[in-house]
Formats: sequence, structure tokens, C-alpha cells
Amino acid sequence: MPIETATPIARRTRQARVVWGSRIVTVGGDAPVRVQSMTNTDTVDVIGTAIQVKELALAGSEMVRLTVNTPEAAQAVPHVREQLDRMGIDVPLIGDFHYNGHRLLTDFPACAQALSKYRINPGNVGKGDKRDKQFGLMIEAAMRWDKPIRIGVNWGSLDQDLLAGLMDENSRRPVPWDAKPVMYEALITSAIESARRASEMGMSQNQIILSCKVSGVRDLIAVYRELARRCDYPLHLGLTEAGMGTKGTVASAAALSVLLQEGIGDTIRVSLTPQPGEARTQEVVIASEILQALELRSFVPSVTACPGCGRTTSTTFQELTKQIEDFLRAQMPVWREKYPGVEKLKVAVMGCIVNGPGESKHADIGISLPGTGEAPAAPVFIDGEKHLTLRGENIAQEFQSIVENYIEKRFGNRVVTEAPDVIHE
Repeated sequence: MPIETATPIARRTRQARVVWGSRIVTVGGDAPVRVQSMTNTDTVDVIGTAIQVKELALAGSEMVRLTVNTPEAAQAVPHVREQLDRMGIDVPLIGDFHYNGHRLLTDFPACAQALSKYRINPGNVGKGDKRDKQFGLMIEAAMRWDKPIRIGVNWGSLDQDLLAGLMDENSRRPVPWDAKPVMYEALITSAIESARRASEMGMSQNQIILSCKVSGVRDLIAVYRELARRCDYPLHLGLTEAGMGTKGTVASAAALSVLLQEGIGDTIRVSLTPQPGEARTQEVVIASEILQALELRSFVPSVTACPGCGRTTSTTFQELTKQIEDFLRAQMPVWREKYPGVEKLKVAVMGCIVNGPGESKHADIGISLPGTGEAPAAPVFIDGEKHLTLRGENIAQEFQSIVENYIEKRFGNRVVTEAPDVIHE
């Protein structure tokens, strides 16, 4: 028997819709797994926030979350939306509310209306008798303005009354659980019970998204497997406080890849701590690359490149790989509209004769640069066939021109026949 191709298990969640103007972003069901991000600007800084939202959207973020924590921030939200509209950026905005969201959504209706979705943390909506009332006010605002919500539970701000109750219940078991499974249960119970209360108030179940974020890879996998087993709401995935640099990148990829491969997850965010001087958009790039590596989505042409060895002492192939990757990513905001399907292009930049020609043939377009001791020639392969050989000092520039010409010829004036990810009405 042939070996079956490993494909992710189909997602079985209901579908929600996040709307802004004529743009409708579907979440869950058969919709693509969506990439989300969050600003780290002070929302009161309208121009700075709008610029960062634009950068995140152009990098590929399909929804962007803003902190709405003060009356001043709530007043700024409609102006951020207006700035984005002037710039032609129609990405939906999500309001992130903690502690005082009930007041802000009630007192600032323009903010409530300008947002496309609300994030509600059940652990931070209030304590004791105030909790249900203040949660209810946020749900009422969502229904009044016809906005979906994400009930986002976080183990750093878990409902302590709920946790204490479950701990007491656990102590009465004949064989008590360890503390961590009780924590898992508290996260899941908080999310599902909050969704149930919202539904009882009249909110459509098709407008509710859940998340249960933790900062440990194995913890996240365990929690979401159980959450997915016990409900069919669309699920937002992400490690909370994933970390900085390679730590945050690897941890996020490890956790999200396992779940996505199992068909769990409808939106994702990589909560990466930016390194000094690093662009906020890096978290969007990583999230997109996780989905593309799993072959769940395509965002930008992929570049295959070898790691280098003793045969590839020249840095030319490294420099060309970086140049081509940067060029392709920089062009994508324009190419998405101009060249439909270009995001599925596969390019190979290889450093010697061992795997170079073979990998180049597997790609749509590829080049095999000369390694140590090899003839100073670089064969270029297009659609699996050797097309020409480049020589001399301008190989990099010539190959980039060949890539551009190939894209124009293959993807120019192409008619899209597949259903679009984003629907315009």
C-alpha cells in the first residue's frame, strides 16, 4: 500500500463572523486558520497605533487587537478606525478589555461600535456579586452592536473563586488530582460556563470564540485537547507570554503545530516578546510561517535553501537566499492583489551540486550556486527543467530578475476561481 500523505484532521467547530464595513472575516468551520496580532502602542496615541496596525495588517495579520483600558483609550478607538480607513486598511479591530470593560463599552458607544470584536477575560470582569452583572453588561453591549466576542481565559488571571471551589471539590475526592489538572479544569470550566451564560442571555453561539491560554507547551496541548473535546466553539490558540527570540518562536511552533495538525484551532497568535529594535510584525511572520510549514495556508512564496557545509564555503548562496526572501516578502502587499496565487510559489536557492539541481527541479524556480571547487556556473531550473546557466559577478541580480519575470508570466492576469478567504459584500 502507498504511504498516505499526512493531512491535518478536519476542524469541526461552528463558524463565527468578524465584520468591519464590507469586510467579513469568517472564523471556524471550513474557514482558513486566521492570523491575529496585538499592538503594543498606547491606544491613546491614535497616529502611532494606526501606523502599527497598518504594519501588522500588511505583514499578514487578519485581525488586530488593541488595549482598551481607560476612558481615554476608549475615546481614541473610533479615531484609530478613522485613520485606518483613510489609509485604506480595512483590518478588523478587536478590543481587549479587563476590569472595567463593562463601563467602557457602556459609556463609550462609539468605541463599542468601531470595534469588530470584543475580548472578555472572565477572570477580570469582577469579583463576587459584581462578576455576573459586569459580565452581563459586556454581553449586552456585544448583542446591541452585533459584535462577536472571544471569551479569553488566562491562567495568569484565572477566576480565583472558581479555582478555590474546584480545589475544595478535589480535596474531597477519594484520590485527589494533582494541582495542575485542577488548574486545567478551572480554565476549561471558566471558558465553557462563561459561554453558556452568554448564550442564556441571548447571544448567538455563532458569535462566541473561546481561548484558554497558558505559557507551557505541554500544558497548552493538554488544555486545548480537552477543550476541543467538550465544545464546538471556534478556538483561538496561542501561548501566553511565549517569550523572546528563539525561545518564544520554538515554543509557539511546538505547541501550535501539534494542535493544528490534530484539527484544533481556528485563529492563532504568537505572543512574542520583541527583541530590542525588532519590529512588532515579527509575531505575524512567525504565525504565518507556522501555518505555511504545516501546509494549512500560503502567505508568501517559500524559499528552500540548504544549511551549508564544507562544500559551500562561499557565502554567496546565503546572501542570495536572504536577498530573495526579503524581496518576496516586501513585494507581497502589492502582489496579493496583482498576482493571485503567487503566495504558493516555491523557490530554491542551493549552495552546491550535491542537492542543488534536485531541489531546484522540485521547486517552481531554483538555482544551484557553485560550491567549493565547482565550476563557476549556476544552472537555473524552471518548472523542473534546466532553463539556462548564469555566470559572472551579477548572478544574484540576474536570478532576481528571472524570478520577477517568471511571476509576471505565470501569475499575471490570472483569474481566481477558488473561493476567497475574505468575502466582500
